Amino acid sequence: MTAKVNYDDVEVGTEIPAQTYPVSRLNLVMYAGASGDFNPIHWNERIAKSVGLPDVIAHGMFTMAEAGRFVTDWVGDPGAIVDYGVRFSAPVVVTDEEGAAIEVSGKIQEKLDDNRVIVALTARSAEQKVLTQARATVRLA
Repeated sequence: MTAKVNYDDVEVGTEIPAQTYPVSRLNLVMYAGASGDFNPIHWNERIAKSVGLPDVIAHGMFTMAEAGRFVTDWVGDPGAIVDYGVRFSAPVVVTDEEGAAIEVSGKIQEKLDDNRVIVALTARSAEQKVLTQARATVRLA
């Protein structure tokens, strides 16, 4: 695949429209199977609460993956991300009844050589930042 966003069409400060990704407990169980991370704090409410959590929480890497999905959906090519990193600042709490939602937005922070840009990402759940210092270097068309 080739990126569908053209390097010449973006500038520093260009905002990428926010997207919201719903999260259910089923998503967490499926992610546990795919990742091999079956820690019960990600699917068992009793255990999550017994260790001081408010409820079941999403895997940190699941949250990071949703922010990565935001970038690849925008650029149109999953292979366009050449570097990606985040810091986790708060858990995504996933209740049994309502689940949760992760809202991700982005802004072009810097234009580099070789059609690359740095996208600064913001991810929130329940009006709380869940990722900080989230940055993706992306090669555009």
